[in-house]
Amino acid sequence: MIDVTLESVSKRFPRAGDTAAVDDVDLRIAAGEFFTLLGPSGCGKTTTLRMVAGFYFPSSGRIRFGAEDVTNRPPNKRDTGMVFQNYALFPHLSVAQNVAYGLKIRKVGRADAKRRVDEALGEVHLAGYGDRRIDQLSGGQQQRVALARALVIRPRTLLLDEPLSNLDAKLREETRVEIRRIQKDSGTTALYVTHDQAEAMAMSDRIAVMESGRVRQVGTPQEIYHRPATAFVARFIGRSNVLSVPVVTAGPDTVTVALPGGREVPVAAPADHGLHEGGTAQVSVRPEHITLGAATDEDAITGRVTELEFTGMATNLLVDVGGGEPVQVTAIDVPARIAVGDQVGLRLPAERMWVVAA
Repeated sequence: MIDVTLESVSKRFPRAGDTAAVDDVDLRIAAGEFFTLLGPSGCGKTTTLRMVAGFYFPSSGRIRFGAEDVTNRPPNKRDTGMVFQNYALFPHLSVAQNVAYGLKIRKVGRADAKRRVDEALGEVHLAGYGDRRIDQLSGGQQQRVALARALVIRPRTLLLDEPLSNLDAKLREETRVEIRRIQKDSGTTALYVTHDQAEAMAMSDRIAVMESGRVRQVGTPQEIYHRPATAFVARFIGRSNVLSVPVVTAGPDTVTVALPGGREVPVAAPADHGLHEGGTAQVSVRPEHITLGAATDEDAITGRVTELEFTGMATNLLVDVGGGEPVQVTAIDVPARIAVGDQVGLRLPAERMWVVAA
């Protein structure tokens, strides 16, 4: 196990002019940690991963594996295992030959290589599959072969670039559990790239949310979900309402705001919120934390239902409260009589609200 550190890492491509694909990224991934780079397409997460792998060299900054500076070291000198989005398996080789490829390059003896290949296939639940051709395997099995090939060399760092994107939803859920189990059992430091929020939340020890080449927030899944740093993070991680509301008073870690309808509530805020009386705050509240009631309920925000979607486990509603975006509500129990166009009351719990940066 080894920690990975990125110090002020940036990457600019000549064809992109002055635009930075990755802009001044500082990260420290602890030894044995499962760390995920999460963000939309084009945010810089894969470019960051490729710099850690050595496929790209940074335009500026440093990358360290433990105390070693590997910034300008080629991929074959970094001792990393890589799992690609398309698996990159050799179709003319058997399963065992694919897994053994990295050992062959490293000139590992035949007997030792066979033992390690058998162990790696056992770890990914493919014992007995060594003689099969790649085209005889399902997508999920091919993904596990790619994982075994990366792990068999006993890398200091395991790098995974959206390895589940080609699998169907059910197989994706099953395989992410297996990847997490294997990573924890092996103790390898893992850097994972995905645009799938649920995948990142389920698998990661910590997550770095990226936007436009920059890291917007780093934290545990719980921290990022319940205490998003910015409006972008709040909206990107799951579903969230971000309300623009007037600031009544501003303290060091609490801001009192006026909700639609005039109700004043204290909302927790980060220490560096920079807000003041008379200003405008951005407040995040998750749809599942809003209580749906009658329009006449005391202290409720009154609004009109504009959309209603039954999903089985819950009902999603959009409620127009006048001005700004409609409020999203996820309710478990919704009276059958409620329909689009009805007036309803919404209770927004102050203890579930959080001030975010605009």
